[in-house]
Amino acid sequence: MASYEARVRFGTRVRVRERVRDSAIFKKDGLPPGAETTSDVPDHLHPLITTAMDRTESEIELFLHDLKPDIVFFDFTHWLPKLARSLGIRSILYATVSSLTVDYYTMPPAGAEQHTGNNLPEDVTCREIEGPYIDNLESHFGKSVFLSGPVIPKPPTSALEEKWVKWLGRFKIRSVIYCAFGSECTLNKDQFQELVLGLELSGWPFLAALKQPFGAESIEEALPEGYEERVQGRGIVHGGWVQQLLILKHPSVGCFITHCGSGSYFEALMNQCQLVLLRHVGDQILNARKMTNNLKVGVEVEKGEDGLFTKESVCKAVNKVMEVDSEVGREVRANHAKLRELLSSEDLESSYIDGFC
Repeated sequence: MASYEARVRFGTRVRVRERVRDSAIFKKDGLPPGAETTSDVPDHLHPLITTAMDRTESEIELFLHDLKPDIVFFDFTHWLPKLARSLGIRSILYATVSSLTVDYYTMPPAGAEQHTGNNLPEDVTCREIEGPYIDNLESHFGKSVFLSGPVIPKPPTSALEEKWVKWLGRFKIRSVIYCAFGSECTLNKDQFQELVLGLELSGWPFLAALKQPFGAESIEEALPEGYEERVQGRGIVHGGWVQQLLILKHPSVGCFITHCGSGSYFEALMNQCQLVLLRHVGDQILNARKMTNNLKVGVEVEKGEDGLFTKESVCKAVNKVMEVDSEVGREVRANHAKLRELLSSEDLESSYIDGFC
């Protein structure tokens, strides 16, 4: 599972062998021991991770003086470009978010100073998915946007673990719900319980690969009382890593409940499962709205004004896409199939790469 770590690594071409240094995050009051990434702490502590990362600036400046790299890649370290520029070093922003997110978060207020540099992320996207937002970026900044994507996940060459082959093989084609939220999304205990209760309430068999929630010492402790006994034989809540692409490819899996993170975005679009979208933070919210309102390839789990979902809203979204006589299910299935066919075209990726070069 990928995560955004508060570490910076530097490599140079001076030596044949790779030269790497790690910069450990500075301590910050309020952070639990060992916390180095946003996935290690709940949302309200994310600013402390940012502050701790900012305190590494002087150490990183010394590294740059010593290593003298040609290029530094960065993600959320906002002060890195200015520091690198002062040392005559190029910097490249590595962004894993969509053009819609860039468009949304880079829109300055009226009267703000115009951007004069090429400081847009080099994102991987395509007009077939984000055409209007790309047009808006070009119009707003007065610059051409060159697209290098999409980068479609290649079919896995490994085999699915035998225990999952046996378990999934017990169920009918397209009948199993698969739920996973990546490495960055960690629910609190209450929302974790609402999610797993919603899966139980749906009546469908399910496999949920989830992180241990905040407020619990383990997955088992977080489960509602008597839960494992009630879902035995048809439901598993797994706390470890799984082979997501291979699970999505299994013929028994019929629905993917995703947080709409960038890593799962194209995996969701390229598989044949119905899509249920349970966004959490940041670009996941925009990705979910794009998939429901623009592309119409999935159904979003409803949340209240407090930002929370319920077991009933999870069950409702799942049944909307899974029930055979559901009009919504037929619509998103048809739209998803058309988009998947388009993205599967052998010429699509090469056409963007050729155009970019």
